[in-house]
Amino acid sequence: MSRRYLFSSESVTEGHPDKICDQISDTILDALLTQDSSSRVAAEVVVNTGLVLITGEITSKANVNYVNLVRKKIAEIGYTDAGNGFSADSASVLIALDEQSPDIAQGVDTAHETRTADSEELFDKIGAGDQGIMFGFACNETPEFMPLPISLAHRIARRLAAVRKTGDLPYLRPDGKTQVTVVYEDGKPVGIDTILISTQHTPNIGDITDDAGVQAKIKADLWTAVVEPVFGDIDVKPDQNTRFLVNPTGKFVIGGPQGDSGLTGRKIIVDTYGGYSRHGGGAFSGKDPTKVDRSAAYATRYVAKNIVAAGLADKCEVQLSYAIGVARPVSIFVDTFGTGKVDDEVLLELIKDHFELRPAGIIHAFNLQNLPSERGGRFYQDVAAYGHLGRPDLDLPWERTDKADTLKQAANKYLSEAIATALN
Repeated sequence: MSRRYLFSSESVTEGHPDKICDQISDTILDALLTQDSSSRVAAEVVVNTGLVLITGEITSKANVNYVNLVRKKIAEIGYTDAGNGFSADSASVLIALDEQSPDIAQGVDTAHETRTADSEELFDKIGAGDQGIMFGFACNETPEFMPLPISLAHRIARRLAAVRKTGDLPYLRPDGKTQVTVVYEDGKPVGIDTILISTQHTPNIGDITDDAGVQAKIKADLWTAVVEPVFGDIDVKPDQNTRFLVNPTGKFVIGGPQGDSGLTGRKIIVDTYGGYSRHGGGAFSGKDPTKVDRSAAYATRYVAKNIVAAGLADKCEVQLSYAIGVARPVSIFVDTFGTGKVDDEVLLELIKDHFELRPAGIIHAFNLQNLPSERGGRFYQDVAAYGHLGRPDLDLPWERTDKADTLKQAANKYLSEAIATALN
């Protein structure tokens, strides 16, 4: 008997209050690493009506103007009108920063393995910046190896921001949320049940002043300018049974930090797999790559994506766990949910053989401290909105599938040897 079910994922635009905070935190990180690649950063941001608070722990030789960074990022997002309750020029920016605790620093600067053994290998010299668990996931539902619901939610959110910035829909304001519900049969996406868009907007649209008329105009424009272009290259498309909901409360004029406070790290499911896969609990933004909450989450995605790209599974989830000050993962777990072409135990051995999972090794493999000069000092801030994973619009090192052929060959070799052993 076939199993039919619905699964939903949401995304938010760059003007969402929590996402403003994530982007400011990662803009600070970019600026510090650009000047000092060994900067230790845990930058937290809070926003509310007319207010930005930067707090956390930072140890760096860099000299940056935090206030200027904040105002420039807020303006880039689109908050330039003080009448909107929050703007780049008028918001108060408060700074309350400490340095990283020396108790934490000693575990990161010199790993446990180096302190207790005479290891001179480079990648053993940096311990994990904290304990914790991280999950990475990939599946073959989309070209970017992401679950379809979160992929569509992000696409719609990015498109919503794009038509605002280009002026195609000039009445839109920066705050917005999207949600897509996908119909599955036997684990495969077969339809679109519901598309939901909540978008901040001006009170009036031209000569249209009544709420019902404004919402009808927005709904019609969003379908044509936002939704239809997103589904151009997607096999599963909306049909006559798909519900399309826009601003279900009736209007969305007051938004951004005026409508709701924001905080760094409060959109971790939006940042990852939309709830389709498990999450270890740690946020990403504002953290330098010695924090395995960030770097190891990227590494687990890289592992899972290469396994699926190699054709060794249709779905793959990888978990790592770390101890503070210890370089090597405490545990590695892999689950292919019954879709693996080889046993999960085989995949575990392939992971151990072909992937570097110590913090210094991850940082080196993905070049996470020396930011690419061709992007003008922008790196982390570009993933702080619309997802850190599965980004076809960005060339991210953890999204590459350069290990897929190696894994396929290694798995084939293992299977050949296993068959030969069984025959003998």
